[in-house]
Amino acid sequence: MKYLFINSVAGFGSTGRIAAEKCRELMAQGHECVLAFGREKAGCDDVPTVRIGGPLDYKVHGAVSRLLDNSGFGSKAATRRFLAWVRQYDPDVIWLHNLHGYYIHIGELFRYLRGCGKRIFWTLHDCWSFTGHCAYFDFAGCGKWKDCCQNCPQKGSYPKSCLLDNSRRNFEQKKALFTGIPDLTLVVPSHWLESRVKESFLKDYSVEVIYNTVNTEIFKPTPSAFRREHGLEGRKLILGVASVWDARKGLSDFVALSRLLDESYGIVLIGLTPEQIRLLPKNILGLPRTNSVQALAQAYSAADVFVNPSVEETFGMTVMEALCCGTKSIVYQGTACEELVSQFGGIAVPKGAEHLRDAIETLMREDNR
Repeated sequence: MKYLFINSVAGFGSTGRIAAEKCRELMAQGHECVLAFGREKAGCDDVPTVRIGGPLDYKVHGAVSRLLDNSGFGSKAATRRFLAWVRQYDPDVIWLHNLHGYYIHIGELFRYLRGCGKRIFWTLHDCWSFTGHCAYFDFAGCGKWKDCCQNCPQKGSYPKSCLLDNSRRNFEQKKALFTGIPDLTLVVPSHWLESRVKESFLKDYSVEVIYNTVNTEIFKPTPSAFRREHGLEGRKLILGVASVWDARKGLSDFVALSRLLDESYGIVLIGLTPEQIRLLPKNILGLPRTNSVQALAQAYSAADVFVNPSVEETFGMTVMEALCCGTKSIVYQGTACEELVSQFGGIAVPKGAEHLRDAIETLMREDNR
């Protein structure tokens, strides 16, 4: 069979790695796959890819979205060119992943999908598909997505709008576009996200819960010089990793945690911007984002404890990667990460740096027995 995958990125970042791994899995079974992407590509030269638009397309799409709050409704010409290619490729199955990211026009795409006669899967990695603006809403305590988004309290969060609040129109357009697609199945990585989908306008679709998988040929206990390279030998290493350290990811909780731990501990955070690194307290080592999965595996393996203080997660790929590398994890209760540690090992705690410290000390005591 011929498969077409569509995602914002290819081969790196959590969603890019997931899409590429699924292509590899299907190709190993004898299927033909192409991964279509709109932005960056890395670490997947073994996977056939096609690009949707180019750098200028997504820059213009992003700039207009910043003004008009219409993420997903730019890149019309690029999407039409891509759909002309899709008709020629003629896949048997179309597998959608992240459609936000300023690279594809969802109106053009879903008008094609409605009448294409193909088997369609859509893996949801967040909540953007059923809101009028945001990808996550628990941090803001917002439940408008259940009825109709408007007066968005997160207009300034990704996908950020600096001018208009178009959340009501976005919600209505998404509802009209995304519902009633023949032969579409939703795939979600957790029961946490399944429960949100079942309260949304996507509730009439069949929903399959399939936990994301990681490449255990890479993410496994790995010999590592990470401690020596960063001057952390002889210290208890606490690690945090994120693609983007925004408010919901818990950077402020790591700063608070650093004040509660003594000098025998070392905290390392991977994925920070230069400005975030500059503002860190001196007892936290900040490192930029890396696209090297091998480097991540070495960091996970070197750590004593992995901490993910995110308050909103639909799965928690970094938690699973750390667990596969043999590192125990601490997460917050009420997120999808709690599902992971309950099944694969670790501790889920109430929100707050004090609870993180207590759990870290508990795990360290267990290791010293």
